[in-house]
Amino acid sequence: MDTASRPGLGIFWMAVTGLCFVMVTALVKSLGGAIPAVEAAFLRYLLGLVFLIPMWRDMRRTQFTGKLWGLFGLRGIAHTIGVAFWFFAMTRIPLAEVTAMNYLNPVYVTVLAVIFLGERLAIRRVMAIVAALVGALLILRPGFRELDPGHIAMLITALAFGVSYLLAKVLSGKVSAAVVVAMMSLTVTLGLAPLAMSVWIWPTWTQLAVLFGVACFATAGHYTMTLAFAAAPVTVTQPVTFLQLVWSVAMGALFFGEPVDLWVVAGGSVIMAAVVFITWREAVLKRRITPVVSETKQ
Repeated sequence: MDTASRPGLGIFWMAVTGLCFVMVTALVKSLGGAIPAVEAAFLRYLLGLVFLIPMWRDMRRTQFTGKLWGLFGLRGIAHTIGVAFWFFAMTRIPLAEVTAMNYLNPVYVTVLAVIFLGERLAIRRVMAIVAALVGALLILRPGFRELDPGHIAMLITALAFGVSYLLAKVLSGKVSAAVVVAMMSLTVTLGLAPLAMSVWIWPTWTQLAVLFGVACFATAGHYTMTLAFAAAPVTVTQPVTFLQLVWSVAMGALFFGEPVDLWVVAGGSVIMAAVVFITWREAVLKRRITPVVSETKQ
């Protein structure tokens, strides 16, 4: 059966993907900063290493050259930075704002692809990028409210994950997807370890259980995302990622007492619309550079 003939299934799996990643965000938020951000990030990745066991065979078969080690190292550094700042942002700003600003990740990738991969940037894509930046301004509203360090952290996170994604695309042409995922997990765990040790606080068993839940939902989200891609084109599944913002707003209001900010919803909607347009244009041109929003998650 042609993948394009199952849009309903693709939409379903992408909706489940979004829910998984919102659960990741909510569980991290529930820790309330009781554990330092970099330690929480380290424990999430350390506990998640159990999911790499099925990938061990692919790892053993791979011939690691000096160039591959260099690319994996660079990606590990970029992703470590992104993860550390993301966990920090979660302790500072509402769920909805984290989710809305996550939508900037694919926009960063589009710009970085022009700089580093020589991609052409037509006027329509330039306009979409400008629209996304307007959306970011609606969320941040500089000059109209005090910006929190968490907002700056999310801007850095989006850039770092964008770099990580582009490196992953380069690596995917050299090794299997399992190796790309496994090496990212290993290098980020190693990268976060010294940072975590510098601020170490012994977690409780409950906190460890929450962080293991984060690892489980993150892994499940990446798995259901592959099912969505197998069932329907990215132009069908990309708009569904908007549901993440809806669920984040609802969860923030119901469980964390965070007021609904219509400016954040409006800004996130503008950014998401820009990302959908860029994705559609790439589909028309029969190439894919811009990732689905969920692909740049940690």
